Amino acid sequence: MSESVEKYAAANPRGRTGIRPLDATDRRLLALLQENAKATIKELAAALGLTVTPVFERIRRLEREQVIQGYRAVLDREHLGLPFMALCEVTLKEHSTEYIRQFEQEIQTLPEVTACFHTAGTFDYLLHILVEDMDAYQHFIVEKLAALGNIGRVQSAFVLHVIKEDQGLPIS
Repeated sequence: MSESVEKYAAANPRGRTGIRPLDATDRRLLALLQENAKATIKELAAALGLTVTPVFERIRRLEREQVIQGYRAVLDREHLGLPFMALCEVTLKEHSTEYIRQFEQEIQTLPEVTACFHTAGTFDYLLHILVEDMDAYQHFIVEKLAALGNIGRVQSAFVLHVIKEDQGLPIS
């Protein structure tokens, strides 16, 4: 195992051990699945120059090892009535373990929050929020986010135009 994989395995917060490094075929297979998760095993095998059975076995192993954690449809937010995107910086008043855990549990109940990142720097959390319009965003801030308590400061940035929004991970 490479030194970086060993370090990752030793410090892995999910507690997975025995992480096996990915070979070039695994990486190519993952890239193909990120491009089109609906591709058939036969199509994947042809693209990889392999037979169906080893490709099927690789996919099952990658799922078992949680390299592949699921398959999702990528949806058009505007067709779903959610064209308004905001990035919301949240700073907590208190930073005890209890308050941090409480905020992290409560933020997960808000469907408008599509991502929440605990950050280091000038604010504590960065929220990715999708709603219908500015009125809906104001309602979210006043009625939902502020209701969580322990919110010290909120700073919002509104997305004018999405330049890049890639759902896939870089696979080298």
